[in-house]
Amino acid sequence: MYLTYLDSNSWLIEMGGQSILIDPWLIGSLTFANLDWLFKGSRPQERPIPEKIDLILLSQGLEDHAHPPTLKELNRNIPVVASENAAKVVNQFDYQQVNSLAHGETFTLKGTVEITATPGSPIGPNLVENGYLLKELETGFTLYYEPHGYHSESLKKYTPIDVVITPLIDLGLPLIGPIIKGKQKALEVAQWLEPQVMLPTAAGGDVMFEGLLMNLIKPEGTVEEFRSLLQQHNISAQVLEPKSGERTLLDLQKRTVSGVSA
Repeated sequence: MYLTYLDSNSWLIEMGGQSILIDPWLIGSLTFANLDWLFKGSRPQERPIPEKIDLILLSQGLEDHAHPPTLKELNRNIPVVASENAAKVVNQFDYQQVNSLAHGETFTLKGTVEITATPGSPIGPNLVENGYLLKELETGFTLYYEPHGYHSESLKKYTPIDVVITPLIDLGLPLIGPIIKGKQKALEVAQWLEPQVMLPTAAGGDVMFEGLLMNLIKPEGTVEEFRSLLQQHNISAQVLEPKSGERTLLDLQKRTVSGVSA
């Protein structure tokens, strides 16, 4: 299994011979509802679009997960798996195959990778977006991705899961509290899932953020502090921080119990 971190929430996952692009923001700036004064993300240079993309996987319909300028640029023949909210965004751009997954539903990519939607982040009072479990069918290796740190207890039935990508630090707003839940929630999910490897997402990469919201957001904790927290709880998961754009090989060990059941 290879992972390439593409900044913010964006990843390229290579497993089962397939290249899966998760929550891509590769070109242009990142804003919400075009409110640059509130929040704007930019990078020194745009990320090149990967040469091989077998699937686009979208966890949420917000711009930092379903980024309209990037979706406009990608090949419309690439199949998409998305939350219901993200599928509404993608359908504006004439993609030929858009698969909306509700929680518990699965999609199999070319007979090699099984993708299961799990309950993810609540967006507003009546909408819960998706996390995802990806299983390489030949080896049984599994990966779990949830970008805001909201983990359903239903995940416990899939234990052990080999790789977890989720926030490891908290990002919060005054009076509101954490908007991205790291540290304690990441520890909890590590205790549930017994991963071999954990990787941080949502905060980091070769990007710059500005705007009123950035003056209010307060990060709490560091990845190194999270490593220490795992050690304190006798959790052996390796915590990796791949550099942006660097293709990282994960040295996973087979276990007697495979991850996601078919």
